[in-house]
Amino acid sequence: MQNRRAFLKQGIRAIVMISAGNVLQSFAASSFRPPDKENVLLRFATVSDGHYGQPSTEYEVLHKQMVNWLNAEQKSRGLDFTFVNGDLFHNDTSMMPLVKQQWDKLQMPYHVSHGNHDMIDEGQWQQMFTTKWHYSFEKNETAFIVLNSADDQGKYICPDLEFAKEQLNKYADKKHLFVFMHITPFSWTGAGLPCPELVTMFNKQSNLKAVFHGHDHDEDGMKENEGKHYFFDSHVAGNWGTKYHGYRIIEILKNGSVLTYQMNPSNQKQVNNNTVA
Repeated sequence: MQNRRAFLKQGIRAIVMISAGNVLQSFAASSFRPPDKENVLLRFATVSDGHYGQPSTEYEVLHKQMVNWLNAEQKSRGLDFTFVNGDLFHNDTSMMPLVKQQWDKLQMPYHVSHGNHDMIDEGQWQQMFTTKWHYSFEKNETAFIVLNSADDQGKYICPDLEFAKEQLNKYADKKHLFVFMHITPFSWTGAGLPCPELVTMFNKQSNLKAVFHGHDHDEDGMKENEGKHYFFDSHVAGNWGTKYHGYRIIEILKNGSVLTYQMNPSNQKQVNNNTVA
């Protein structure tokens, strides 16, 4: 009950629910109450765009701050893992082991995706993080696909379509499926790269609950296309973006529904307010 009371004090403005039919609903602070922890099957966080090593930014301080916030989430309501969705460092490959030291301080497992500012070849990336640029993993009835959207020189590219198709088919029978990719496959943010063939695959995947992006530091909400929902999570650091540094929480409940909300941890408030019929 103590953790529940602490959660309710966070000044909730809104929360998004993804139902089994991928229909979104929003709840105002006066009507929404978070489910008991016992009803949460899986809970994870997404962050992105730390740009570790970017000149004239407080990247080290901001990483320590984010790690502390996520560890506080772990202690209060719990996190099964955190996903760091691209641009871990800023161009300079010597920063990669240093930023890994920061994320290794997380008190829960974490996974990563490759971003356009992570300018290093795939072999070196794999040596550091033990995964290729495209990979997948699963937890119980939930599957996660990680797609790469940039080459080692920072050029935007569409993900490997054969890999995407293979993995979407592989996990078609899972109850929940989520995709992580740094750059959005649409031009709706001005910094995306349209990948229509990939989007068509997403549209046909009935169990795809959400796609998570980084890259657009000034985006922290949701965009929708053909009934599929694409979420952003602000930024960890860097020299531009939302006025706050934040993260997104996703909760998969035992009744099959999924909750997701964006946090501004500096004032302990949620910043989302989305309703999609």
